[in-house]
Amino acid sequence: MLNNLTGQIERITYSNEENGFTIAKVKVSGRKGLVTVVGNFMSPMPGEVIKMEGEWTSHPKYGEQFKVVSYKTSVPASIYGIQKYLGSGLIKGIGPIMAGRIVKKYGKNSLDIIENEIEKLAKVDGIGKKRIEMIRTAWDEQKEIRDVMLFLQTHGVSSGYATKIFRQYGNQSIAVVQDNPYRLAADIFGIGFVIADGIAEKLGFSKDSMLRAEAGIQYVLHQMADEGNVYYPYELLLEKCLEILQVDRKVVGEAIGRVAVDKRIIIEDLNDNIEEFRENNKAVYLEKYYVCETGIAFRLKTLIGAPKSFRDIDLDRAVEWVQKQLFITLAEKQLEALRCS
Repeated sequence: MLNNLTGQIERITYSNEENGFTIAKVKVSGRKGLVTVVGNFMSPMPGEVIKMEGEWTSHPKYGEQFKVVSYKTSVPASIYGIQKYLGSGLIKGIGPIMAGRIVKKYGKNSLDIIENEIEKLAKVDGIGKKRIEMIRTAWDEQKEIRDVMLFLQTHGVSSGYATKIFRQYGNQSIAVVQDNPYRLAADIFGIGFVIADGIAEKLGFSKDSMLRAEAGIQYVLHQMADEGNVYYPYELLLEKCLEILQVDRKVVGEAIGRVAVDKRIIIEDLNDNIEEFRENNKAVYLEKYYVCETGIAFRLKTLIGAPKSFRDIDLDRAVEWVQKQLFITLAEKQLEALRCS
């Protein structure tokens, strides 16, 4: 069972810009000292109020830590928090000294002024039109990040995946996820069909959505490829998809046709290679594996038909010479394998 923890970010000890992994110190009411918090965050800022879900862990070197699974941040309400927030360095144009001047001028209304009446910052010593525009841009970016993270986590996306999604799509994250959450499975490492399907369900996508069926087909083919199958027989693919997706056969059949038209999968008719016609005797490939298999076949055919560039070898004499040189004696089956190669 997950624990809840709420506090104010005091400082960022470590932050990895590529994956969002962060170690932060958080001040929690009623607890002595600062709490070490670890997890994936998107641009955390000192001064922010953070509500977290996670679990307590014990690091062999650093001791007790709170490992975050999901979180929500909000702007601070206290004078201390606001000044720390503005002076964190993440809002371009405002450093610790300028943050102090803004808070001295506007107090608890400082963030509201930046949000709704930013031109009033011109009354603060050292802030001109150019700096105001710099602050406006940085403020809007931070607000955008908060909005995206809130949307994603509201729909069941963990903070780690939410960070990956934002880094992939930026300010288009919400639009992409709302339009087709199954894109996540194709575009972002670690988010497979199952996770994308859960997000889609929370967004209200129906079980028989064509987007879901198309993604499910590719998911099954990827699973089969992981088991060593370059292609999968059409009928078996159909049955496997019906089992996983729990939808009508017609939906899966239509979806297979659609992804084939888009060349995301290739369907090969196997009746060309046999005398007796069989219905649905087809092989279904993911496009990349079809290209690989046909490419290898073409290369082998080319090699077989190519003129020999070396003289014939007397196999028996060659084997005898190698055995003497290496002081070995090949078994009869090994000799047979050499003769057949």
